[in-house]
Amino acid sequence: MNKPFALDTALSFDPYPGEPSRDGVQGCEVTSEGRVRFRIIAPEAKQVWINQFFDNDFYLDRAADGAWEGEFDMGRGFLYFFLKIDGADVLSPYMPIGYGCCRPMNFVFVPVSDMEGWDDLEGIEHGGVTRRYYFSSVTGKTEICLIYTPPFFDASQSFPVLYLQHGYGENETGWTYQGHVNRIADRLLHEGRMKPMLIVMGNGMAQKDGKAQNTLYPEILVKDLIPFIEDNYPVKKDKWSRAMAGLSMGSYQTSIATMSHPELFGYAGIFSGFMRAPWKPEWEKHMDILNDRETFNASYKVFYRAMGTEDTYFARFAEDDALLEGRGLNILRETFPGGHDWTVWRRCIYSFLPKLF
Repeated sequence: MNKPFALDTALSFDPYPGEPSRDGVQGCEVTSEGRVRFRIIAPEAKQVWINQFFDNDFYLDRAADGAWEGEFDMGRGFLYFFLKIDGADVLSPYMPIGYGCCRPMNFVFVPVSDMEGWDDLEGIEHGGVTRRYYFSSVTGKTEICLIYTPPFFDASQSFPVLYLQHGYGENETGWTYQGHVNRIADRLLHEGRMKPMLIVMGNGMAQKDGKAQNTLYPEILVKDLIPFIEDNYPVKKDKWSRAMAGLSMGSYQTSIATMSHPELFGYAGIFSGFMRAPWKPEWEKHMDILNDRETFNASYKVFYRAMGTEDTYFARFAEDDALLEGRGLNILRETFPGGHDWTVWRRCIYSFLPKLF
C-alpha cells in the first residue's frame, strides 16, 4: 500500500506513503498483473465497496484486523471510482484524487501496454503550464484558463494555438491532470512528431447570472479568450494557425465554434464527439456548412472525429456517420478501444496533435 503514484495522478511530485503509525496502512495499488488492490480502514463500517463510475460494484471483505480489503480486475487505463462506506460516497486522501462529474473523485491508472512511454517524464525537456485570468464580456466576470507553452518557448517567435476543451462536470485542469496533454506534447515534440504550439484550456462550464449555461463557451472563446491570448502571447493570428478540439461536452462546443466560424479555425477535433447536442440530436444552425461541400473542404485542413468503441454514446456517433455519408466531406474518423473516459481521450489527443499546423 505504499507504492507511489506518478506525477499528476496524486497531489505531490513524490507522494509520501502516509503515516502508518497514525493512519494505518491503507490505499490502493496496481499489481504486476494489472489488478487493483484496495485496503480501507473503516472499523465501524458494515459494508465497504468500490463503485466504478456508476457502473460495476466491487465489494471489499473485512480483514482480521478490522480493515476492508479486496483485489479486482477493473480493466485498463484511467479508472474513476467512488469509495462507498455504508452507502455514502467517501473521498479518500489515501488514494489518487482527480476531478470529474462535478466533484473530486478517487481514481487509479492501470498501465495500457500500447500507451507506454507516451507521457514519460524522464530524459526530455518539458514545457510549462500557466494559469491566467481574463475578463469575459459574455459572462461579465473573470474567467480562468491554463496555457501550455512548449519547451524552449521564445517570445520572439510566434506560435500556432490549439484551444482544447474538457467535458461536462470537469474544468480547465482536466487536460493536464487527467489527460496529461502537456506531457504527451512534450514527448511528441521530443520525438519530432508535432509542431511547437500553445495549448489553451478554458473552463467550459460557463455560468452567467448564477446559472450554468454550457453552450455559452463558444461565444466566450471567440469574443474574449482568443483576443486575450492574441494580446498577451506571441501567437499567429491566421485561421491556419488556429485549432480547436474538445471531448464530450467540449466536442459539442468545438462543433459550434469551428463550424460557425470557419473564418477563424482551420482545424477541428471532435473527441467522443458530438456534432449536435446529444440531448436533442437535431439539425442545428452551425451544421449548415455541412450542406456546402466545397466551402467545408476548403475551410478545414483537418476535421477529425473519434470515439471509443465501447462508449455509451456510440449510437450517436453512428448517427453522425450516417448523416455525413455521401456528402463528400473531408473528415477523418477514428475509433479506439475503450469507453467515455480519459484513456480514450489520451488516445485522441495523441493522434490529433501530430496532424496540426
